[in-house]
Amino acid sequence: MDWNHYRFRSRWPLPAPPATVYDVLERPEDYPSWWRQVREVTRLDDTTGVIRIRSVLPYDMTFTAREVRRDRAAGVLETALSGDIEGWARWTVTPHGTGSLARYDQVVSVTKPLLRRLAVPGRPVFRANHALMMRSGRRGLRRHLEAV
Repeated sequence: MDWNHYRFRSRWPLPAPPATVYDVLERPEDYPSWWRQVREVTRLDDTTGVIRIRSVLPYDMTFTAREVRRDRAAGVLETALSGDIEGWARWTVTPHGTGSLARYDQVVSVTKPLLRRLAVPGRPVFRANHALMMRSGRRGLRRHLEAV
C-alpha cells in the first residue's frame, strides 16, 4: 500500500439548480469567499491557478490546478493537480430533488515532505482533516447559494 496515495469522494446536496452550482464552482478564485479553508487562489491564466489551503491541522498545502475538462452540459469540472499534492480532482453537478448534488472526487499522492514522513501514523488524522475541510466547504457553499 502506498500510504501517500489518497482517494476521496464527497457528496454535497445543495438547495440550488445545477446551473447555479456549476457557475459558482467554475470560479475557484471566489472559493475563499465561501470556503474558509481555501485561503488563497491566484489565477495564472484562464485555465490554471495556484491554490493554498489549510484545514484544522497546522500546515498549508499549495498546489497548481490546471483545468483539463469543463463540460457544462455534463456538469463536470476537472483539474490536474501538481505541487504538494499530485493527481486530479473533479466536480460533477447533477439534478437532485428540487436542487442539485455536487460530487467531488479526488485522487492524489502527497508530495509535501513533512506529510510524507508522517504518512503511516498520520494517515487517519489527514483523512479526518480532509473530511472536516469538505464539511466546512459544503456548509459555506450552502450559505453562499442561499444568499445569492
